Amino acid sequence: MDYEIITERLFQTLITGDRNSARLIVGELRHEGITPEELTHEVFWPVLEMINQLFRVDQLATLPHHYATRLLRTLVDQAQADYQQKKRRDRKIVMFSGHGEADELAGQLVSDLLEADGYEVYFGGGGIANDEILGEVGGQRPHTLLMFASGPSDAPNIRQLIDKIRGVGACPHMQIAVGGGIFNRAEGLAAEIGADLWAKTPRELLARLDDEKDRRAAPEQRTVGRNRRTPKSHAA
Repeated sequence: MDYEIITERLFQTLITGDRNSARLIVGELRHEGITPEELTHEVFWPVLEMINQLFRVDQLATLPHHYATRLLRTLVDQAQADYQQKKRRDRKIVMFSGHGEADELAGQLVSDLLEADGYEVYFGGGGIANDEILGEVGGQRPHTLLMFASGPSDAPNIRQLIDKIRGVGACPHMQIAVGGGIFNRAEGLAAEIGADLWAKTPRELLARLDDEKDRRAAPEQRTVGRNRRTPKSHAA
């Protein structure tokens, strides 16, 4: 199965808003035995990254970007309904994303996969103030706070949030994870702002969260207040 070719085919239907052709491509893949989870990992996530990258460098106009993200959201929703739900892990994740349409779609895609993998997930999307996030963390007391697919403008706020959480000692055993978005493009940024765990893709995130060593990151392994590099300016 050549997923690169499939991704390119789907991309062309998405940016033109061709809903019927997009559904036909997905239907062909399902008919060939591709699981909805594999479809999401191997096709939906790469095509979303392609859409974001081209839009970010002004190689994709606003209308095709809107066509693509909104149609892809429909396909992601349909795939999620058929995910195989694994045994519950008794682990809670509170999750937020960047505020853009594509960032929220990436966050939704990840939250769907996490829930199917057995986690209890609360996904708030983007545009939530740090005080509200801090209050939710205190109320929910999750095992993991996940900030996924954030834009460049979100990084300073996430840094401040992590510093505040560590500073007030809120949920001292809670893991803070980041991924996607600016964290894929700015090497070392996740460690610099004090995240315990980071991942580039949903598949990598699932694997790392499932790793016992990562899930129990000790406080002394955190970067906040310890050997933090001099802040840099990270381009989009």
